[in-house]
Amino acid sequence: MLGLVVVPAALTLQTVSHPGRLEMTSANPTPLGYTISLSLFVVPVSTLLWWLCHRRDLGLQRRACGRTLAVLVPLGFVLDLVFGNAFFIFPNSAATLGIGVPAVGGTIPLEEFLFYLSGFGVVLLTYVWADEYWMAAYNISDYTAATIGIPRLVQFHWPSLAVGAGLLGTALLYKKLWSPAPAGFPWYVTYLVMASFVPSAGFFRTAQPYINWRAFSFTFFFMVLVSLLWEATLALPYGWWGYRATAMLGLTIGAWSQLPIEAVWVWLAVSFTTVISYEVVKIWLDMGKRALEAFFGAQS
Repeated sequence: MLGLVVVPAALTLQTVSHPGRLEMTSANPTPLGYTISLSLFVVPVSTLLWWLCHRRDLGLQRRACGRTLAVLVPLGFVLDLVFGNAFFIFPNSAATLGIGVPAVGGTIPLEEFLFYLSGFGVVLLTYVWADEYWMAAYNISDYTAATIGIPRLVQFHWPSLAVGAGLLGTALLYKKLWSPAPAGFPWYVTYLVMASFVPSAGFFRTAQPYINWRAFSFTFFFMVLVSLLWEATLALPYGWWGYRATAMLGLTIGAWSQLPIEAVWVWLAVSFTTVISYEVVKIWLDMGKRALEAFFGAQS
């Protein structure tokens, strides 16, 4: 499914050998654009949250959603608070409320933190809705029976580690040998790999049989659609945010205002990490008293 979209899209985008530039006709072309654009996430989150709260039979899923967000949202906050000013720039302050949150190296717009809260929320709730309603025929209805045979929650997955290490090695080689911006280090790729492949290496083997892959595909394509409208069409061209070349690979998509390839990887990484985390948390909660023993592998 990914290939059906990615391959022709990549071939088409490569035909743009001389990308054009958006010509601004105003000093403030998008008043509060970034702020209002968060409705792309807030509206579906509110709707899906209303649906989940009215499904009395999904108590386990509600608890798993809360605990999953409690783990993932701080990762986004840490990215902004510690690395935000090293990775990103925010040239168009008029597109925000103008409220800055203190962070390492300066301030970060408040909208960034609202994005991580609503962004993780929309990925998670879209998957849950697809899993429990739209594609419910393909989910596991009885987790209690299905988790009896799990020896432990943490089961190391070597292929995830190998893929992560391969990506980091390739990124570093490209940055130093072929990138048009070889100065610096590919820190953004490094962060994405650590945030995505670390949970995958530890929990993918456990979560894989329980993931509703059709629901995951639906979630991922929804995120791609929103991101194309939000980031490639609006945010980058109008300066809501940008990327520091020294922290990026230097591999960009010219037709999308030189969007770094890392920004595209985020769409997949966030969806993948969120779904794995949710399924593991749901399994852990369903185990009840067996959870602690199963986590450390002491279950007989």
